[in-house]
Amino acid sequence: MSTPGTGKTFVTSDIAIAAYLATNDFALIECKREPGGRFYFEFDDPNDKARLKSVEFVNSDCCKFDNHIRNLKKLLYKP
Repeated sequence: MSTPGTGKTFVTSDIAIAAYLATNDFALIECKREPGGRFYFEFDDPNDKARLKSVEFVNSDCCKFDNHIRNLKKLLYKP
């Protein structure tokens, strides 16, 4: 995928990775919910660094935090 002016983009459906990329100054180009309900986040990635940042996220405390949030929500919404 490309966008005028930058040439390269990175797409993810993972909201936590999208938040991490935004926190690390990647410019969000498009954000939407696809017909099946899946999220779509597209970032400007002219230097091909977003994939590496995504891997960095998986190994970070931010990922641990996100997983704890998800688990706590499951506890709260459990019948």
